[in-house]
Amino acid sequence: MVVDVSFLRRGLVAAALLATVGLSAAQEGPLRLIVPFTPGTGIDLIARTVGPKLSERLKRPVVVENRAGASGNIGTEAVVRAAPDGSTLLVSVNTLVMNRSLYPQMPFDPVRDLQPVSLTSWGQLILVTHPRSGFKTAADLIAAAKKAPGKLNYASPGVGTPHHLSMELFKNTAKVFLTHIPYRGTGPAVTDMIGGQVDAMFLPIHVALPQVRSGRLVALGIGSDKRHPLLPDLPTLSEARAGEVNVDMWYGIFAPKGMPAAQVAALNREINDILRAEDVKKAFEGQGMDPASDTPDGFAKLVARDADRWAALIKAQGIKAE
Repeated sequence: MVVDVSFLRRGLVAAALLATVGLSAAQEGPLRLIVPFTPGTGIDLIARTVGPKLSERLKRPVVVENRAGASGNIGTEAVVRAAPDGSTLLVSVNTLVMNRSLYPQMPFDPVRDLQPVSLTSWGQLILVTHPRSGFKTAADLIAAAKKAPGKLNYASPGVGTPHHLSMELFKNTAKVFLTHIPYRGTGPAVTDMIGGQVDAMFLPIHVALPQVRSGRLVALGIGSDKRHPLLPDLPTLSEARAGEVNVDMWYGIFAPKGMPAAQVAALNREINDILRAEDVKKAFEGQGMDPASDTPDGFAKLVARDADRWAALIKAQGIKAE
């Protein structure tokens, strides 16, 4: 039997190179980026912006797969159940940790059963009303709500959305009561908001901005620790005397639990490099998202803290997913 030594040597070198980045032969096929919401969302934009660049760097196809339904739980569970071999990743938002407390009967734990890989960005929500309300500041809204508890209402794209829980945090902080009107999606909620059928709601800054600039909506404050360059004159809710209400939304990428640490670290480095590209920054900023990065450990701590924060609010407000 004749052994081709040069062939063996090349094979050993290739294997060593793969090992250094935490990859394996099983990962030569397509990498799926699962988005647990519909196309066109901010999460979808992240996947479709990062995906092609990740494909170039990993030298393998990257496919974006939208698996919407059950407030993101269907797509999330698909990743939880996937093999931790680098062939499936989840692109999600902080709804992930909200669902943990809203759906306690889920057959998986989105915090315990996923491996945080990389933070990708932050998004801001602003509190808006319609011009006929007469409210000019968040303090005006609070005063009116205290004068007539339950008379005012607010819209959201649905129970358990960041828009919904952000207003519940606002209510809890200000000690006021507004009636929740859940809609099926952002579009119908915004339509009724503009029409004056509802009194207030939280909206992502890129969704609200055109309506605010046109005068169809009035911005009362931004739910963040600092003002945003797109609306530099809009005060934070703290500045608007509405209390410490930070409802910034984080976005990030997760893997199934059990992915080797070296592989997680390698993906984190690649994604962080991608996020520094100018065209990526412009794409994100066009959707009102600010690119951000962190280590896997740092991102995991953020996710855990946020899960505890929203769990406490959901319990305090008695919020149910039904």
